Amino acid sequence: MKSFNTATLTVLLFVGLALSGCEQPAEVVAKDTYSLAITNVTAIDAVSGVRTGVTVVLDGDEIVSVEPSAATPPAAAQIIDGKGQYLIPGLWDMHVHVTYEPRLTQQMPELFLDYGITSVRDTGGMLPALLPEIERYRGGDIQAPRIYFSGPLLDGSKVVYDGDDRPEIGISNATPEESRANVQTLVDAGADFIKIYELVSPEVFAALVDAAGQHNLPIASHVPLALLADNAGPQVGTMEHLRNVELACAEDAHVLVAQRLQTISDPGEVSGYALRSALHAQYRPPALASVDIKSARCQAVINSLQNTIQVPTLRLNSIFKYSPLGRDDWREHLANLPDPVAADWLQTAEQFFGQGSADALKMSDWSLALVGEMFRAGVPIGAGTDTPIGQAIPGYSLHTELERLVEAGLSPLDALYSATVRPAEFLNLQASHGQIQPGMVGDLVLLAADPSKDIANTRKINAVISRGEVVR
Repeated sequence: MKSFNTATLTVLLFVGLALSGCEQPAEVVAKDTYSLAITNVTAIDAVSGVRTGVTVVLDGDEIVSVEPSAATPPAAAQIIDGKGQYLIPGLWDMHVHVTYEPRLTQQMPELFLDYGITSVRDTGGMLPALLPEIERYRGGDIQAPRIYFSGPLLDGSKVVYDGDDRPEIGISNATPEESRANVQTLVDAGADFIKIYELVSPEVFAALVDAAGQHNLPIASHVPLALLADNAGPQVGTMEHLRNVELACAEDAHVLVAQRLQTISDPGEVSGYALRSALHAQYRPPALASVDIKSARCQAVINSLQNTIQVPTLRLNSIFKYSPLGRDDWREHLANLPDPVAADWLQTAEQFFGQGSADALKMSDWSLALVGEMFRAGVPIGAGTDTPIGQAIPGYSLHTELERLVEAGLSPLDALYSATVRPAEFLNLQASHGQIQPGMVGDLVLLAADPSKDIANTRKINAVISRGEVVR
């Protein structure tokens, strides 16, 4: 179990202060010649819809105009003829772990951009490993997506990802006082939000929410096992993986959560990973076997989440139903990874192909049905993948997630909203991110086919513009 220690605080404070100056808006200076113009293109974003035959002009990292194309293109250092092509805002992956697989960390920025991912939200990593990556992404020496980070998973007195049973990406929050101190350390390190995990007590959860609120930090969270989704969800900005919503939908949910709280309060000599696994094994199968998504109880849970973005990671939740081996091109794209990683992932995928248990397949179907029900009820949906967990190729996996969201009931434009506007809303960046409009940042993806007709067309990438520069 790890908490922050004083030996690392000086380094974290120094790097955090260095990072705090990043992403400052540049002063706009009028010019006769702009940096980039994309002419005769069909612009598509989830707010303005489809606009045909327009010219999009950028001045550095800013869209300065979107107008009907004229016979004479505007003066620009670079002009791209977009005739017959489709321009969308740069895509986000709302749930990544850039330091989880050290063999991939160096290549991640390149992979994200290759697939049109121009912004990512890192939802869990230890600061000593993560902060150098944040500095690398933001430093300007490499081409990289915009990155926003939470630091480590804020777990309970027991830590699931403690470096023993699982990779070390979580820290202990045994008491409210320790929780507040950990949030302050994250603030000092420049974190953009915090991430609450599954083994926190109700008192620690309340302290983390309060501390984050005092610093105006958004909150991402799993539903803690000692709480219910309709209690915890309305207090946070995003909920991840849909995990533990099925437990809240049980008719005797309040009795069952009291049982889980008792176990978490006195877990005995067991690791955090083993504790969480045991609780999932005990409570999830009967919940999935009996859950009625149309019941009054489940509908009340869903309706309580009207202001909480759900990041369902359907790609991961349905992996036993839709193995990556089922995609014709997965092996081809897997070859872009370092050989040892590709070999390990292929072996894992082959080992589990067709081996999903009845409970795993129920979780797949439940997740797809739940997202559809949530979406129809007006619950906001965000797109994230848990890259690189579960053989998720960075960048590539986001397009699979969009396809799963459409299968669950979102339209292609709704799915685009989940990967462009929703992430910006979580970070209060919607005034500058997620649309093709003047004043928005210069993150764009040029496609060969129309994604509003078929979301799979987001894979047909002709060019990627990041921070106003053509990078792919």
